[in-house]
Amino acid sequence: MSGDGIERLDAEAILARAEAETGLSDYGDPTLPARFAQAIDHLNGIGLDAAGQAKAAEVCHWLLTSRLAMLGDRILYPIADEVIDRPMFATGEPRSGTTLMHALMSVDPDARALRFWEVMYPSPPPGVVAAQGEGDDPRIARADADWREINRQMPKWLHSHPYNDMLGNGLPEDERTWAFDFRVMTPTAWWRVPMQTLVGGLPTDPAAQYRLHRMMLQQLQYGRPEKYWVLKGFHGLRLDAFFDSYPDATLVYLHRDPVQVAASRTMMMADILDGIVGPIDLKEAAKLHLAMTRASIANTMTNPLIHDPRIHHVRYTDFVADPVGTIRDYYAFAGRTLSPQAEAAMRDYLANNRGDRYGKFQYSTSLLTDIGEDIAALHAEFAPFRERFGVEIEKRG
Repeated sequence: MSGDGIERLDAEAILARAEAETGLSDYGDPTLPARFAQAIDHLNGIGLDAAGQAKAAEVCHWLLTSRLAMLGDRILYPIADEVIDRPMFATGEPRSGTTLMHALMSVDPDARALRFWEVMYPSPPPGVVAAQGEGDDPRIARADADWREINRQMPKWLHSHPYNDMLGNGLPEDERTWAFDFRVMTPTAWWRVPMQTLVGGLPTDPAAQYRLHRMMLQQLQYGRPEKYWVLKGFHGLRLDAFFDSYPDATLVYLHRDPVQVAASRTMMMADILDGIVGPIDLKEAAKLHLAMTRASIANTMTNPLIHDPRIHHVRYTDFVADPVGTIRDYYAFAGRTLSPQAEAAMRDYLANNRGDRYGKFQYSTSLLTDIGEDIAALHAEFAPFRERFGVEIEKRG
């Protein structure tokens, strides 16, 4: 118990409860309990009240039991034999068009994308449930309810990410699978807990993270019709582990003006956190996201794998000008053909899903000048990147 009388979260007790409820104890990684304890230390150190502690314990139990059950499924079914054949990934800086590209590829009838209802509730394998022929999987409705709650709590997020209206059928980033590993604490797992998103500070192991990601793909592929995976995540900082894990994968890598990236991602995260913890310090947020953008651009400029022949580089402005044509080119690069049915579905999606359907997302580069940055100096700083990838300065706020 802490000095303010609030019972502290107990890592061993939470682990024991999850194992008792599932009757399972194999997390597939002997380092998980120690890493979970570090996550609990973080939660105990951020000043949660009793209600916040209770919500955090619920989330921990949900993630732990889901992981245990998914690992248990691999004993019941030959899930480990599933082959993930030539998966296609979209990547790039945040706010560079990767989500729209992923959404368009996801409507290809020959493709399979991760869905939130599957990632939120992965056990048992959806293919097993479908084979029982008892109607819609009840986890879809459960995830829909979760997403209605998220959208009520974070309505501003729909401005920058209107895709949240897909509810449980929405498209998680690959990083969401790592919530089960307690390496990230993302809003789509932790929205009920009044805390800042945590994407750094917990131990990382890219090879282990991709092993877990592959397990999730195998889980969701098992017992279902053969399709190729189309996925989205921020893989640029982990290219070596990414290609070690998926040597036959291809990446479409979108590049956007870093000044716009830094400003846009600052405002997006402010809108998300406003619904979780209330208004945040925009200046501190701008400093953080500019630093993260700088680090990512530096990696892009120095990583020897950035021009690996499995990566297809695309300018954000070219994608915005011709989304379907850009995707057709990527399919050709990946050795696949964009079918007429897929192209029609993509054009239908574009016609019926305007990006501003919940209001225009507003942000300005003044977020950067407010922290003492000179925009012209930033453009000069990022000039080598723009020249290397043909990225022009965007003429907007």
